[in-house]
Amino acid sequence: MLFFGEYGVNITAGGRVVIPKKIREALGKTKSFTLTKGFDPCLSGFRNEDWEKSAYELMGVSVLEMKKMEIKRHLFSSAALLEMDDQGRVVIPKNLLMYANLINKTEAVFIGVGTYFEIWAKDNWETYKKEIEKNIKKYQSQS
Repeated sequence: MLFFGEYGVNITAGGRVVIPKKIREALGKTKSFTLTKGFDPCLSGFRNEDWEKSAYELMGVSVLEMKKMEIKRHLFSSAALLEMDDQGRVVIPKNLLMYANLINKTEAVFIGVGTYFEIWAKDNWETYKKEIEKNIKKYQSQS
């Protein structure tokens, strides 16, 4: 099942958040998932089996390929295995909260991105969405 949609959630000062039902459904029967830094100021969440598959692909990268080494360091250094409680809640680690600008925020947004999902600070997501919409209009006028 693919991750899709946009879901606003509340986040506590300690980083506790309820995973939206549609995201939980896309995760399947498992109560855990892998969360890491995204490539924008957001977090990326993966089914554990998808994370492992991608991780092994990255492990084959030569240490001489600096760009790919930097990607490995970015993703692996911050990856955390999170376990949901019976209400679908998790606590996001502080280093990830800081990276995604979620410290001292009360609202976050989950978005589905096909094979994974992202967690954004609501204000960052709203700003980024406007940028995406401008770019899409630009692409359409170029066609």
